[in-house]
Amino acid sequence: MKLPELRIGHLVAKVPIIQGGMAVRISTARLAAAVAEAGGIGLIAASGMPLDELRHEIRLARSLTKGIIGINAMVAAREFASLVRTAIEEGIDLIVAGAGFSRDMFGMGRESGTPIVPIVSSVKLAKISESLGAAAVVVEGKEAGGHLGTDQSMRVLVPEIKKAVKIPVIGAGGVITGRDIVEVMKLGADGVQMGTRFAASEESNAAPALKEFYLKARPEDVVLIKSPVGLPGRAVKNPFAEKILEGTAPTPDICKACLKHCEQNFCIIDALTRAQQGDVETGLVFTGEYIHKIDDILPVKEIFARLLKEVEEIN
Repeated sequence: MKLPELRIGHLVAKVPIIQGGMAVRISTARLAAAVAEAGGIGLIAASGMPLDELRHEIRLARSLTKGIIGINAMVAAREFASLVRTAIEEGIDLIVAGAGFSRDMFGMGRESGTPIVPIVSSVKLAKISESLGAAAVVVEGKEAGGHLGTDQSMRVLVPEIKKAVKIPVIGAGGVITGRDIVEVMKLGADGVQMGTRFAASEESNAAPALKEFYLKARPEDVVLIKSPVGLPGRAVKNPFAEKILEGTAPTPDICKACLKHCEQNFCIIDALTRAQQGDVETGLVFTGEYIHKIDDILPVKEIFARLLKEVEEIN
């Protein structure tokens, strides 16, 4: 099979793969630029970044590639609007937004001509997004890592949403191999978003200890935790995740007010930061459902080469 190009607004990606935006600081400039350079769409995970840091990451990515660079930002983040405005000021190519829904972002995108791509998990929200001016939607199913908006499979949602909207539909959740890409495209998707496979790449900003931890994960290690954001989150079981499940995770002494609404069952920004820095005992390790399919840490260029080879070998 030969993969088509992915068109989102005025943007054209030669390979219909978007790299998921993984916060905090897993997806930074180096990873996003490597994906863009390979022909896909690279995303910088903006959530949890001060605005100056986001500006630096966007400029660094631009210095590394002429490919398509976007940001991913959590709508639940208190600084969401400022992150979007800052990225637009820096000339970002597109905005991907999840963990909530914002009507305001579409106006910002219209003013600057920046494509806005919400992450949705229902036909209703996909249709609302299209009516508000979304350039595309990322359809995320239960197989995805991090915050989840549904308990339905992406493979169920994609055909339903594809029938309901005219804008491009990108399937997300559980896409690891070339065969997965072909399956999702055959369901009607115009492209795929892949997070976990790129978290386990050489260019990922995850600490070496976290990357090694990814490789050890087995299917039975993947659990759903309750996030302070107010959504379930998919993570790898470790001592910290077990405490969350038991309701004994330490609550924050000082609240950084990073979320618009926080349930304060634990501090998510600190927990994700600890994991990113390699603390796999007391950090929160978000992951997709099929992390066990990954058994090596590869350069992004090699990941793309393998994926495309697998795709080509499928009739």
